[in-house]
Amino acid sequence: MDLNSTLQALIPSSTSILMLLGFFAYLAIAGSIVLGRVTPGVTLSDGTRLYYRCNGLFTLILLLTLLGIGVRVNIISATAVADRGLELLSVTFIFSFLVALVLFVAGRRSHHKSSSLKPLVTGNVVHDWWFGIQLNPQFMGIDLKFFFVRAGMMGWLMINLSILAKSVEDGNLSPSMMLYQIFSVVLYCGLLFYEEYMTSTWDIIAEKLGFMLVFGDLVWIPFTFSIQGWWLLSNKVELTTAAMIANCFVFFIGYRVFRGANKQKHVFKKNPKAPIWGRPPKVIGGKLLASGYWGIARHCNYLGDMLVAVSFSLPCGISSPIPYFYPIYLLILLIWRERRDEARCAQKYKDVWAEYCKLVPWRILPYIY
Repeated sequence: MDLNSTLQALIPSSTSILMLLGFFAYLAIAGSIVLGRVTPGVTLSDGTRLYYRCNGLFTLILLLTLLGIGVRVNIISATAVADRGLELLSVTFIFSFLVALVLFVAGRRSHHKSSSLKPLVTGNVVHDWWFGIQLNPQFMGIDLKFFFVRAGMMGWLMINLSILAKSVEDGNLSPSMMLYQIFSVVLYCGLLFYEEYMTSTWDIIAEKLGFMLVFGDLVWIPFTFSIQGWWLLSNKVELTTAAMIANCFVFFIGYRVFRGANKQKHVFKKNPKAPIWGRPPKVIGGKLLASGYWGIARHCNYLGDMLVAVSFSLPCGISSPIPYFYPIYLLILLIWRERRDEARCAQKYKDVWAEYCKLVPWRILPYIY
């Protein structure tokens, strides 16, 4: 595709706009009415808590059922997202930009005193627009931060499934594509099945909602992290059986570490006395978990994240660096985020954090970093 064709493909159409708005409308309605466990978030600085309806998996199943019926009766095309990928990219970017502006203006005008809605204005317009002003802004009773995280993850899956349908339609479905798609489905379904764990992640409990998170959730994650699928759609890769087994092993280890570390942190925050790996947890200063994965490295969950990202790219072979954009970018992001986390934790926990660092000297990868 030449530059002129690419620029033309980026121009949003009414169809792509309706697809995006329809997707958000569905998530808003289904997220409010579909049954699911209501999970309390962490206690905020003013002693209050937000509550989250964790029904992402059932919302996804219902969505796939409705889409499947629509495809069956020829109302919609299974390849609609793949056919309009660049259009959807541009319209989602415009939507994210506008949402960030609305959040900025609403935050500046807010007079709320609660921790979740209190405006935290620095006076730097660019900083406040980029990082946000309010911790948990809402719209019609919907927690926007939690909503955008779910939308981004589910959008990522919708893109991949449409790419899979396109691959079948074109007659070039390969073992590499199947391996990539299987990893994707396992990861996404796991994220939604354990959706309550997201309520204790740093993004939810500490980051304000501005352009950085909105763009990251709605544009960056679904459209750049699916590069492997787009690449496999137009490139044929032959993998040996040994390579595929090794790829599965990397994914399994990465997913195990990622899921296990996040689960341990979530369980500890709910019940600090809950056993970790069958033993009483070791706690530093009554606040910091130093058992399980968190006794191996201070950000062991990032290691799992990286291994999963690498396993997503390995089905593409090593003939091109393009499919490895995801893990390379993620490595840079996680190191940057780890440094931010370290600085914040050192400020928040002071001597307790210093003691934890002495006990657990490794940041992400034991004996290396």
